[in-house]
Amino acid sequence: MRILIIGGSGFLGAELVRQAAAAGHATAATFATRPGSTAEVRWHALDFRDPRSVEAVVAEVAPRVVVNATSGGSDWVVTAEGPVRLALAAAKYGCRLVQVSSDAVFSGARVHYDESCLPDPVTPYGAAKAAAETGVRLMHPDAVIARTSLIIGDRQSTHVRLVHDLAAGSREGVLFTDDIRCPVHVVDLAAALLELASGEAIGVHHLAGADAVSRHELGMLIAERDGLDASRLPVGLRAESALPGALDVRLDSRATQHKLHTTLRGARQFLARRA
Repeated sequence: MRILIIGGSGFLGAELVRQAAAAGHATAATFATRPGSTAEVRWHALDFRDPRSVEAVVAEVAPRVVVNATSGGSDWVVTAEGPVRLALAAAKYGCRLVQVSSDAVFSGARVHYDESCLPDPVTPYGAAKAAAETGVRLMHPDAVIARTSLIIGDRQSTHVRLVHDLAAGSREGVLFTDDIRCPVHVVDLAAALLELASGEAIGVHHLAGADAVSRHELGMLIAERDGLDASRLPVGLRAESALPGALDVRLDSRATQHKLHTTLRGARQFLARRA
């Protein structure tokens, strides 16, 4: 299978590149600033703001599957408009498309969300991701929309790095006890995305971990796994802060999990203390 990974030098993208290449797929990937280090992968510079650049890369690579693992934050042009340009190009050249989305498309008002739930974002990032979902499905009706949650791995993971910095006292901040998500391990997520990419699935799929945990519990699990002093982790309530966004969003991934060989482990499992 020839696969193109958009955002291949990012945290999730790098794991997708590693797994795709290891599986023997003809793998190409894009980067915004610098290419990754996987030698057997063809790297292409890509400006998601430039429609001609997007189509040119898809035309040159001629992939069977495109996986968009970019994260432009609240940058509307990159996060909302870029995926739509990609969907247009993928549809034009007959490619399958997997668009990675986020639990940020939900407000938290109903707490539990399965694949049938409609987005109701409350942040600029969530609004951009929700707009991307709508645009991608309009331009490429057979695309996969894969919503996920906090992505955890080694020190390159934003959330793991934060816990290490807080424990070391090198960064200010707190870990909220009322901010709840369903974290997923980057290895599991990448494997599940590639499994969806290689099959015939279409539509919305949830790819989150099996455990709902607070940011504080997540930090405690990371600290225990990595041998950090958990007593140094500051605790707080997000409801008492000025930070925008949902408090409690739990992606229900059971319907998607039944279709997958890949197991989406919960944080309490994949962050268990190493023997």
